[in-house]
Amino acid sequence: MKMEMLIDELQELVDSAFKMPFSGGKKVVNAERIQEIVEEMRTNMPQEVRQAKSIVADRNNIIAKAKKEAETVVQQAEERAKAMVERSEITRQAQQRAAEIVSKANEEAAQVKQAASRYIDQIMKKADDDLSANLAALKKTRQSLSSYQRKSGDTTRPAPKPSKPNRPDSGSSDSGSASSGQ
Repeated sequence: MKMEMLIDELQELVDSAFKMPFSGGKKVVNAERIQEIVEEMRTNMPQEVRQAKSIVADRNNIIAKAKKEAETVVQQAEERAKAMVERSEITRQAQQRAAEIVSKANEEAAQVKQAASRYIDQIMKKADDDLSANLAALKKTRQSLSSYQRKSGDTTRPAPKPSKPNRPDSGSSDSGSASSGQ
């Protein structure tokens, strides 16, 4: 800041200096005052230069720190993006695996259903065959029985009727059998 003031003062001295006539624009200046200003500039220059160097160093430190933070932020962002991609890939693989499992389970369920249907059909066919065989055996046995009854002549004989209970006023049940036995 001091240097700027000294430069401004020097400029003011030159601007306010007396112009010499017929000199082609040359001016008369106070040489003593100019030397004082130059001496002050030399004295103050190292301080100003140190401040400038300090400001540049601070600026460089700030820039370096900002770059480092930026690199850290970029690195973290890349790591997060990578993690997200990995999670996305894991999710995609899990979904693909789940779809494969569901598909396989559906295939196995269809196979089990077909096997169960075949098994039930076999059981029902066996039951039908067994029933048919039993029915054929029953018909054969019935025919044999009918044939036997025809040969023995018992085909017209009715089945015996149950006897009626005795009535006390008829007098024919026990007394009739006793008299015929005498």
